[in-house]
This record gives sequence, structure tokens and C-alpha cells, in this order.
Amino acid sequence: MAEDSLTRREPPAIDLRRMTEARVQLGRFGAGLPTRAAQAFLLDHARAREAVWSVVDWDRLVERLADLPVGTVAVESAAQDRSTFVRRPDLGRKLSDRSSHCLAGMPRGSDVAIVVGDGLSASAIDLNAAPLIRAVIGRLQQHRLAVAPIVLASQARVALGDAVGEALGARISIVMIGERPGLSAADNLGVYITYGPKTGTPDSRRNCISNIRRGGLSIEAAAESVVALVLDMIRTETSGVALLTRR
Repeated sequence: MAEDSLTRREPPAIDLRRMTEARVQLGRFGAGLPTRAAQAFLLDHARAREAVWSVVDWDRLVERLADLPVGTVAVESAAQDRSTFVRRPDLGRKLSDRSSHCLAGMPRGSDVAIVVGDGLSASAIDLNAAPLIRAVIGRLQQHRLAVAPIVLASQARVALGDAVGEALGARISIVMIGERPGLSAADNLGVYITYGPKTGTPDSRRNCISNIRRGGLSIEAAAESVVALVLDMIRTETSGVALLTRR
């Protein structure tokens, strides 16, 4: 057998940076990182901080949703400002007294209540919320499901959707919220769906779809998944972990 036929050939090198936005193959310069990688880290960190501390452009969002057949209503959590919201997650899960009073005067009994919360990334809401809302509502209407006015919630955590859904008497709450930014993505939108929302609902009763963003899960794919979960919840009258055993 020829000698070269016994020689092991090394596979070609793979550039993982072309396959993911994660921080991989950064390289090294002595005991540290190359200047380019160090500067990229600082930029990504700044973007993440900006996403957390920035304010959603709620007026612009209302304009982008103005032609939908449902209206919008603005509420806020019990966290009075951004600093309190970051330090006190428990207050972000509760409606303010004004907001509770506002929702108490609205019609009850819709199939779905959609809540848009700023969460920990204003960028996620500004970039992704409007197209996802439009895609989801269009699909819900095809199934003749009644949608409550869209609730725009500032200083909001995921569980605020329980209080909103309960106040509106909705069968299902859909919370679209800015997720905690990482160093590879600061505009990640998450969706949390709960059947029979009420205050005190545990996270095990929710179903989550995450990484909705350009470069992640597309708006169309996310909308299809959201509506599929809604239909399954209506059929099984449950959500969260229990839904997975009945689908």
C-alpha cells in the first residue's frame, strides 16, 4: 500500500463565526484578546446596557398598530421608574392602582389578551413587536377568536400578563416582552402564553417562544407557533408543562 494512502488527512478548518453570532473563535494576543475582539466586547456590552435602560417608543408603536381592528390601552406596573423596576422584579409583576382601575372598566370575556411589555429590552419591542402583533392577530382572526384591546405595559415583567388577563377575563394571555439582552443579541423578543391567566400563576403554567429577532426566529415562524399553541390550549384547556402531555 502506498505510503501516502496511510497518511491521515486533517479535515478542513471550520470558521464557526460564519455559523453563529455567539462569541466564538475570538483569537488571542499573548495572554489576552486581540484588540478587535476586546473592542467588540465593549460595544456589545454597551448595546446590552442601552437595551435595558432605554425607553420603548410607545407613541410610535401605537401609530404602527393604528389600522388594526382592536385598539390599544396603556398601563404600567407598580414599579414607578426604571431603577425601581430593575431592582424590584416583584413590583414589575403587579399592576399600578391606576392601571387596575383602568382595566376594570373595560369589556371582559375575550378569547385572547395580548400584552406588550418592555421587560429588559426596549430594542426588542421597538424592532419586533409591531410586525409580530400584526401577524398573530391576522391568524387569530382567521380562527374567529376574539382579541381584547392590545395592552401596552411599561416597567413590565412576564407575570404582569396574569393580572392583565385576569382583569380582562381573557381565556388566554399572550405576553410579548423584551428579553434580557446578551452579548450577542440585545433585541431578543420573547412570547409567554398562559391559559386561564390569574395572579399567582406559576411559570410552569406558561409556554415560551424566544429569540424572535432578525438573525433568530423569524416573525412568520413565531406567529405560526404562537397561534398553534393558542389553539392547543383552547382544545385542551391547559397550558405549560401540562400542555406538553396532551398535545
